[in-house]
Amino acid sequence: MPITDFIFSNAVLNWFDQHGRKNLPWQQAITPYRVWVSEIMLQQTQVSTVTPYFERFMQSFPDVVALANAKEDEVLHLWTGLGYYARARNLHKTALIIHQQYANEFPATQEDLEKLPGIGRSTAGAVLSLSMQQRAPILDGNVKRVLSRFNAIEGWSGQSKVLKELWQLAEQLTPQQRCADYTQAMMDLGATLCTRSKPQCSSCPLQKYCIAHQTDRVKNYPHRKPSKTIPTRDAFFIVLHNDAGEVLLEKRPAQGIWGGLWSLPQHEEKTQLIEQLQQKLQAQIQTTASLPAIRHTFSHFHLNIHPIMASVSKLPAQIMANDLQAWYHPKQLTGIGLAAPIKALLSKL
Repeated sequence: MPITDFIFSNAVLNWFDQHGRKNLPWQQAITPYRVWVSEIMLQQTQVSTVTPYFERFMQSFPDVVALANAKEDEVLHLWTGLGYYARARNLHKTALIIHQQYANEFPATQEDLEKLPGIGRSTAGAVLSLSMQQRAPILDGNVKRVLSRFNAIEGWSGQSKVLKELWQLAEQLTPQQRCADYTQAMMDLGATLCTRSKPQCSSCPLQKYCIAHQTDRVKNYPHRKPSKTIPTRDAFFIVLHNDAGEVLLEKRPAQGIWGGLWSLPQHEEKTQLIEQLQQKLQAQIQTTASLPAIRHTFSHFHLNIHPIMASVSKLPAQIMANDLQAWYHPKQLTGIGLAAPIKALLSKL
C-alpha cells in the first residue's frame, strides 16, 4: 500500500503519543547540553546501560561550564565502563570550545554543531530537534533499522551509497511540525518494537506499509556488516606493588585503545616488560605470580591480558619526570579514568 510522508509521520506520532518513552532522565529539564551528553553516551550503547552513567555525569557536571572546568581524568573516571573512550575526550573538548568560543551557548545550526569534536550529522540533528525544536533529520542505529526495513533497503549502511539513500529517506519523512516528538518517536520505535532480534511487528504503526514485513523478510534487514575474522593479540600487564601496597599505573596516549585512561604497564613480551620497567624505575622488580589470562574484546580485535604480580622496594625518591606514571592504592582509585578490565582486575586485589 503506498504511503505519503504525512501518513508515515502521523502514524509514528500517534503511536508515540500512546506508547513512546517520555520519562528518560535526559527528557526531563531538556537543554541542548543534556540532550548532547545523552546522545553521545547512547552511541552504540543501550538506554539501560546509559541511564545510571548519565545521572552520575549530571550530578558531577550539571552544565557545560562544569564540564569545561573539569579535568579530563575526572571525565574519564565517570565514563569508565561505557567504552569508546574517545567519546568522553571529545565531550570534554567540545565543552571547552562552547565555553570559550560560544559563551556557553550551543550553536543553533547544523553546520556549526558538526564542526565540534565528536558531533556528526545525526547527533547534531538530535540536538537541534530535541532541544531547539528545529526540523533536522537523524539517523542513529535505531532509525537506520526502521527505515531499512520500511523501504527494504539493500546493502550495509556503512556503504556510502546505502547511507546516502537512508539519509534521503530520513530527510523526506521528517515532518515540519512536532519535530522533537517525531525524532524521539523514531528512536523509540527502533529501540522498543523494531528491534534487531524478535521485532514486534504486530504492534508497529508502520506494519501495513513496511515492505520487509509485507514480503516476510524482516529478518533480512538491515543487512549486516560483511563479516571478517577478528584477530587475537596477547599482552602482559604487570601489577607492580611497592612497600606501601600501592600499584603503579601509567596513563595511556590519547590515541589508540583506552586513550587517555590509566592502565597497568604492558608489553607483548614478559621479559622486555620487566626490563623496561626496571630501567624506568631504577629498581629491581621481583615477580611473585602469574594470574589466569583475561580476554577483553574490542570492536576490531580480541586482547588476551596476562597479568603478572610483582613487587618493588627501595625506590628512588622521584620515579618519574612527567604525569604519565603514578602510584595508586587499589582501594583508592577515585577520580581517575581506568580501563574497565584493569579496574575489574585491581578490584579483586
